[in-house]
Amino acid sequence: MMRQKEKRLIAAFYTTHDAMAFEDYCQGHGIPGRLIPLPREISAGCGLAWSAPPEIEDVLPGSLQDAGIAAQHLVLLEI
Repeated sequence: MMRQKEKRLIAAFYTTHDAMAFEDYCQGHGIPGRLIPLPREISAGCGLAWSAPPEIEDVLPGSLQDAGIAAQHLVLLEI
């Protein structure tokens, strides 16, 4: 049985360090999501991305800024 695709907000990072630092930031601030392998639809500097529910689209850019991390891509994808 194939898993049903769902829309996710994806933040891709320049470095693995940034991805892991953002994971720590999100866990410490109660921001939903998790690290995933970079979806093949995106080309980015590191192989990890933050996958979050699309409902937090307004929150995620500010969270990245507060964490001092630049996302290479911030897109809504069906994965």
